[in-house]
Amino acid sequence: MTRPSLRLRLALAGAVAVVVALAFTSAALTTLFAAHVQRRAEAELSVQLDQVVAGLGRDAQGLLGLETPPTDPRFEQPLSGLYWQVDTGTAVLRSRSLWDYVLPLPPDALPDGQIHTHILPDPSGGALLTLERIVTLPDSLGGGVSRVAVALTTADLDEARRAFLRDLLPYNAILAVALIAAGWAQLFIGLRPLATIGERVAAVRSGKQNRMGEDFPKEVAPLVAEVDALIAAREAELERARRRAADLAHGFKTPLQALLGEADRLRQTGQHNAARSIEEIAAAMSRHVDHELTRTRLAGRSRAAKTQVSPVIERVVSVVSRTPQGAELSWQIDASGAPLAAIDADDLTEALGAIVENASRHATSRVTIRARDLGAQVEITVEDDGPGIEPSRIDEMRKRGARADQSGHGLGLSISAEIAEAVGGALELENIAPGLRVRLLLPAVLG
Repeated sequence: MTRPSLRLRLALAGAVAVVVALAFTSAALTTLFAAHVQRRAEAELSVQLDQVVAGLGRDAQGLLGLETPPTDPRFEQPLSGLYWQVDTGTAVLRSRSLWDYVLPLPPDALPDGQIHTHILPDPSGGALLTLERIVTLPDSLGGGVSRVAVALTTADLDEARRAFLRDLLPYNAILAVALIAAGWAQLFIGLRPLATIGERVAAVRSGKQNRMGEDFPKEVAPLVAEVDALIAAREAELERARRRAADLAHGFKTPLQALLGEADRLRQTGQHNAARSIEEIAAAMSRHVDHELTRTRLAGRSRAAKTQVSPVIERVVSVVSRTPQGAELSWQIDASGAPLAAIDADDLTEALGAIVENASRHATSRVTIRARDLGAQVEITVEDDGPGIEPSRIDEMRKRGARADQSGHGLGLSISAEIAEAVGGALELENIAPGLRVRLLLPAVLG
């Protein structure tokens, strides 16, 4: 199951917010532009209206007409979209551009000289922005009241609004991309401390660091402080448990020594069977005590330890080859190219010593030890030419208390497996022809 990404969710939310905000802004700017264009159109129509009113006069026959028409040539073009009209009450004077159409002015009571704005139907089926004024004619023009109107088609205004929106959209798209990119950068910078927390936790877990540190922004500093406090409490608890286990294991040493002394006295009095039974029980208990001591030592080890593998192999072989079984075997070592392993030298000695001692005890004539670099791991293989292990018992051999010969109790290879697993490695067993191959895999020291 894919885990949801906080960065992705915040980025998507930010992108949606940017798009919505820019869409709202575009609509608002377009509305403001349309209002501005209409005000400009009304201002131009007001000038045209003044020209129409100023041009009113009587011809030679005494009829009211427009002696001086407005200068805009659109008034002379039929259905051009710009019109004027004068309603004297008895007659209607119109621009040539209106052709045979009459502006349907609504009933309206206007003070003299005041301008009203109307939206009227266009001769072509659209709408007209219309300015109307009531004018009281002087006696020289025959007196009376006339309604003077000038109209402009709104199609031009709508086209100007659409053109503005078309010009605005590319810039808004560029702005959206820039804002979204800036949001991504802000998220990357803002969430970087969270990634740093993950890196520090991994470093603490791997043993490269003991604490998270204090170089964090104040928003996440309380979380980091709590993690450090948790680590400190865990270390204190682990140290107390380690001391208790060590005290318990050391406490068993004195009674075990007393038992072995009692077994020796029994043997001196001729009670060999009883002495042997006590010695076997004491030896089993001693191995378990040693096992617990090893576990407590492992619990206190630093994960930042590193050891050169080749010298440890040579020291272990030097010791085991002097034993009665080891002295009769041929030892072959190939570990010249082995890198540093992330394990304490004493732990590696104990784990490898158990494996090599097991091989010397079961080998017929030869034990081969190799170490090689696997990149992130160091592989140490120990091969003997003995009888091997029954396939059904290979997994059991790595469990606590198992022995290949099943003669009495013991830990066998389990201590080696536990040491390997404690540092992030593994122990693998494999039968070969003839003998057994034991692979000890340990984390390598990188960089």
